[in-house]
Amino acid sequence: MAGDYERIIAAYLPALKRLAASYEIQTHAREDLLQEILLALWKALPGFRADCSERTFVFRVAHNRCLSHAWRRARRSGLENELPEVADPGRGPEQQVIDQRRREALLDAIRRLALPYRQVISLVLEDLPVAEIAAVLGISENNVAVRLNRARKMLRAILEKGLS
Repeated sequence: MAGDYERIIAAYLPALKRLAASYEIQTHAREDLLQEILLALWKALPGFRADCSERTFVFRVAHNRCLSHAWRRARRSGLENELPEVADPGRGPEQQVIDQRRREALLDAIRRLALPYRQVISLVLEDLPVAEIAAVLGISENNVAVRLNRARKMLRAILEKGLS
């Protein structure tokens, strides 16, 4: 089991980090959420029966943990903002700032979406097909398509409002 866990983490860790970032703005809370996801995967892995793809299983566990985190956070009051993270030093300073602002604007817009739309858009950004998204969220493919269409419209509106 440990070998499977390590292989899964190696394969999905970047995607899980991005997923955690779509739910949490604060670095320390995002790292805590990622640890919760990894622990939940460790605990759930022995029960994996392969009745869905491994990727679907990983994202289902991760999204369930993110939902729990979002509900706990909603009960707490007042989120504190922190300093922005340092950009990748491999690019020019101007491009780093532009790229960082675009990423921050997109993540901020995603975080503003209602949870059902945030879930769908986060999974689409991880290149999951509609059928897998439906399996992860336990909804129909048609419902995924509707939520995705609405999420895109909402994101466009949020991002355009931010630019004006």
